[in-house]
Amino acid sequence: MAARNALLRYVRVNVNPSLVNSYIGARESALPFTVLLRRFSEEVRGSFLDKSDVTDRVITVVKNFQRVDPSKVTPKSHFQNDLGLDSLDSVEVVMALEEEFKFEIPDGEADKIQSIDLAVDFIASHPQAT
Repeated sequence: MAARNALLRYVRVNVNPSLVNSYIGARESALPFTVLLRRFSEEVRGSFLDKSDVTDRVITVVKNFQRVDPSKVTPKSHFQNDLGLDSLDSVEVVMALEEEFKFEIPDGEADKIQSIDLAVDFIASHPQAT
């Protein structure tokens, strides 16, 4: 710990106040790390998919799944209770959704997706979904 503190006394990071001011305003120029946080949030804002588009795409994926009767698929359909899918089928549906929306759904979240509306909510709120 003493070595760390000694090293930190001599480490200096030059910050150009004019750049910081142009990003976050003069009153916050003492916090240069805020620039990165704000820039990131500006890039992410507005990049989420429209929920109605996600719903249509999820329904299409589920209807195209070979073990599903397309006439039973609704925005509120539960994979096991309404569509008769077992747990392995549910995993395959989630994998098909990953392919459709081009992002990986973590295992912990994939286990929670047991219906179309849960899938739509998760995908529509994920910034990497395309």
